[in-house]
Amino acid sequence: MMAIPNYISPEEYLSIERQNPIRHEYRRGLVYAMAGGTDNHDRLALNLLSLINLHLGDSECRFHSGNVKVNYQDEYYYYPDAFVTCDPRDRDDRYLKRYPKLIAEVLSPNTRNFDSGEKFDDYQKIQPLEEYILISQESQRVECRRRTAANTWETVMYQAGDQVVLNSLGLEFAIANLYRGLDP
Repeated sequence: MMAIPNYISPEEYLSIERQNPIRHEYRRGLVYAMAGGTDNHDRLALNLLSLINLHLGDSECRFHSGNVKVNYQDEYYYYPDAFVTCDPRDRDDRYLKRYPKLIAEVLSPNTRNFDSGEKFDDYQKIQPLEEYILISQESQRVECRRRTAANTWETVMYQAGDQVVLNSLGLEFAIANLYRGLDP
C-alpha cells in the first residue's frame, strides 16, 4: 500500500473522494490509492456477494461490494470487498457505513499483509463487527476471524472440501461454491 505523503483531514478526504473517479482509502491522515484487482479477485467477491444475497433475501440486512466505504470515528475509511450491515443507522448515508457485522477481503499479494494485520486491527474497533473473512485467491482457503463473547477473536480456517460457516449471518455454504468459475 502506497500513501500519498501529505496529511489531510477526514473532511478534506471525503470532499475529494466524492468527486474523484479513482477510489482511495484513508488511514489516520494518509490517503492510499486503490490498486486494480484481478479477474479472480472480482469473481470471488461476486460469488460471495451472490451467496449472501440469496441467503438474506428480503431481510433488513444489506450487503455491499467494494464501492461503499466503512469507517470508524474519522480514523479510517476503507472499501472492503464485501460487507453486511443490519443496523438501521447505516441507511442514512449512501456512501459510508459504520456498523457492519461482517467484513470480507479477498487477499492480493500486495494487500495480504495489510489486510490480515493493520486493517484487521482497525476493523476490530467496530463494536458490531462479528466476523472478518480473508479469502485467498491462490487456493481454496478462507480464514474466518470471529469475535467471541469475551470480546476476543478466534480464527477458523476452511479449505477445499469444507463447508464455510458464517455465524454472523447464519449462512453455511460449500467452499467450492465460493471458488466457482475461477481461472487457474
